[in-house]
Amino acid sequence: MPKKVFIFDDNNDILELCTLILEDAGYEIKTSATSNNIVEQVSAYMPDLIFMDNWLPDVGGIEATQELKSHPDLKHIPVIYFSANNDVSALATKAGADSFLAKPFDIHALEEIVSAHIEK
Repeated sequence: MPKKVFIFDDNNDILELCTLILEDAGYEIKTSATSNNIVEQVSAYMPDLIFMDNWLPDVGGIEATQELKSHPDLKHIPVIYFSANNDVSALATKAGADSFLAKPFDIHALEEIVSAHIEK
């Protein structure tokens, strides 16, 4: 059964690019342009890994990540914080994310960070 990755980003181009790259690498992908009802969204899919954009409408990435990390059934899922912000590492730390990926990223960096956090 393929490992599942859930990507939260309000940029369609990023979602399409990540989906193409990661599906090609053998992962199952779900995407969402909003982190509203984050617990419900993630619980319904139960991914092996989450990518969380910083700038999301309504509920931002930091708040959404903190909500996941404080949830007993979801806090084990690694969250990769995803941002073009220069302070992406500080934001990831604040959010309680497991790691971060600066945008723009290259394909190898994306594949490496995924395989580092989930065993195929």
